Amino acid sequence: MRPILMKGHERPLTFLKYNREGDLLFSCAKDHTPTVWFADNGERLGTYRGHNGAVWCCDVSRDSTRLITGSADQTAKLWNVQTGTQLYTFNFDSPTRSVDFSIGDKLAVITTDPFMELTSAIHVKRIARDPSDQSGESVLTIRGPQGRINRAIWGPLNRTIISAGEDAVIRVWDTETGKLINESDKESGHQKTVTSLAKSADWSNFLTGSLDKSAKLWDARTLTLIKAYVTERPVNAVAMSPLLDHVVLGGGQEASHVTTTDRRAGKFEAKFFHKILQEEIGGVKGHFGPINALAFNPDGRSFSSGGEDGYVRLHHFDPDYFNIKM
Repeated sequence: MRPILMKGHERPLTFLKYNREGDLLFSCAKDHTPTVWFADNGERLGTYRGHNGAVWCCDVSRDSTRLITGSADQTAKLWNVQTGTQLYTFNFDSPTRSVDFSIGDKLAVITTDPFMELTSAIHVKRIARDPSDQSGESVLTIRGPQGRINRAIWGPLNRTIISAGEDAVIRVWDTETGKLINESDKESGHQKTVTSLAKSADWSNFLTGSLDKSAKLWDARTLTLIKAYVTERPVNAVAMSPLLDHVVLGGGQEASHVTTTDRRAGKFEAKFFHKILQEEIGGVKGHFGPINALAFNPDGRSFSSGGEDGYVRLHHFDPDYFNIKM
C-alpha cells in the first residue's frame, strides 16, 4: 500500500473530511487555509483563503456545493466549494472548534471554546439556500459543559446533538429544547479528554477517541457502550470503515514528550482494529509526528491521515486488505 503524500499545509493537520461521493478530500490545519484535494490521486484543487487563525474543523454539504469551517479566529465561514469564495461569516466571542451540517444541510451546529469569562457553547445556525438570505442569529444556544467541547455532531434525524470534550463526558442534547437527554456513565465512559468523534455510515453507532489511550463504540440512540479498543498511546483521531467491520485509531504522544533516544516511543501509526472482536488487525506507519486527523473514503477503499508533520497521507487499500480473515 504505497501512500500518496500530499504537502500543502505549512502547519500541523487538524481535520480531514471527504465529500459524500468520495471524490474530494478537504483538509484543515493550523495554517489558516483549508484545502481541497482530488481524493483519487491527491492533486491539490485549491485553498480557501480568509481565516486568520488555526482552522480546527470543516464539513461539506451533501451536494458538495458548500463548505463550512471553524477557526480559532472566532469565526465559522461558509464557502462556495467550487470557486472558493466566502459566502458568509458567523462571528463569535470565542474560538470556534467544531462544525457539522445537519442531514439536509438546512442547519449547522457550531461549538465555541471557553474564553475569558465565557463557557463553552453549542450554537445551531440556520443555513439559507441563498447566501444573500443568510443571517447570523442562532436557532438554539446550549451552554454548560465545563472545559472545551472538542466535537459536536448531529444525532439520527437531526433530533439530537452529541457532544464530547475535555470533561470526558459524552452528552446527548435535544435539538428542539436544548435540554440534556443523556450522558455517558463515569464508570464505562472515558477517563480523559475526548478528542474525536466519528459516526457510522448508517448512523446507528459512533466512535469516540480519547487521551485515556482508548476508543469506544456507542449506540447512537441509547448511549450504551458497545465495544472498547485499547492502545498504548493517546488517541487523537478515529474513523470507521463504511465497508468492513474495521475501525482505525491514530494518535501518539505529543512530539515534545518523545525523547530523542527513543524514536519508537511516539509510535505514530494508524492502527486498525476489528470492530466486533476488538482485536488489532494491523497498522500503517509513515507520519513523523502524532496523527491528528483520520477519514475513510465513503466507498471504504481508501483512507487518509493527517499529522503533526503537516502532511496528508492518502492510502488506497491493496486487494489483500479486503480478504483479511480474523
